[in-house]
Amino acid sequence: MSEPAFSDAVLAWYDQHGRNDLPWQHPRTPYRVWVSEIMLQQTQVTTVTGYFERFMATFPDVHALAAADVDQVLHLWTGLGYYARARNLHKAARQLVEEYGGDFPETVEEVATLPGIGRSTAGAILAQSRGVRAPILDGNVKRVLTRLHAVPGWPGKKPVENRLWELAEQHTPDDRLADYTQAVMDLGATLCTRRPDCPRCPVIHLCQAHADGTPQDYPGRKPAKAKPVRAARMLILQDSHGRVWLEPRPPSGIWGGLWCFPQLDVSPDNPEDARDDALERRGLTAGHQENLPGFRHTFSHFHLDIEPQLIRVDSHGHAVQDAAQGRWIDPAAPGELGLAAPVKKLLDQLHGPRQRGLL
Repeated sequence: MSEPAFSDAVLAWYDQHGRNDLPWQHPRTPYRVWVSEIMLQQTQVTTVTGYFERFMATFPDVHALAAADVDQVLHLWTGLGYYARARNLHKAARQLVEEYGGDFPETVEEVATLPGIGRSTAGAILAQSRGVRAPILDGNVKRVLTRLHAVPGWPGKKPVENRLWELAEQHTPDDRLADYTQAVMDLGATLCTRRPDCPRCPVIHLCQAHADGTPQDYPGRKPAKAKPVRAARMLILQDSHGRVWLEPRPPSGIWGGLWCFPQLDVSPDNPEDARDDALERRGLTAGHQENLPGFRHTFSHFHLDIEPQLIRVDSHGHAVQDAAQGRWIDPAAPGELGLAAPVKKLLDQLHGPRQRGLL
């Protein structure tokens, strides 16, 4: 197979069927492409579009993003998940302003040193915004290339990934880099999906997996591993005004930097009186209590079973005492805070009949 045959066919298909009206394509600046690429990691285009437009309305350039408070960034990210992406985006914006005057570096190697940006994302940014010849290898492209060349094995393994980078380099053309980069991602996202639409594929005549009748075998699956299950109790502390207490999570770990209810691990090593200790540390005493329906929140590497407990509290006439520096918020109007998805879900449940309290 000659390398131009693939890129020529993909570009011809893109000219007729590709996505040319995505908001980050007009204009295609490094900043706009960068934000879109980060949002699109693990997230569908249909979901990202609205978030991207709201993000750009608030942070139209890298200087505005760098000057923002991280809570405001996380607030606009609420619901997209994988919040480390937002924290890294904010860190990278500040680094770009401090070290590069707000301009993106010229090379893939330099761009890839920014927080949250790897080799593929760096290549996508420069190829789409500046026409730099840089191969990319996101999940969609991996799927296309493993089928095109019948590359066995799970792409997460280094030898397989290295082989795919070689193929990505071979197929990247010398011109129309922005279009090719979008085209090969579109191909994987719209036709060469987990259930491939082979009859409509522009490179079906070049595809080894199709010739072998085995496209569903590629890419190789990650070795199965059962997700562990953890349990946590969320303490929904509610004052006499119907407000609830939220605290920021530590910067690292799950929901890093997001605002959450006080949380206790549920395990044999964590006795029931841990709840009373948590209240005492905050200068609170418990009144009426109610267990709300539990639910499961799934992360990429484990399940978390959440047990929400709604507690009417008194603060002995003085402010809550706690090093976490949280705040009382109205469930109906939490303000511009980054909220973990389960917290937003619970706030929505509290809004309405419960917003005036338990009694």
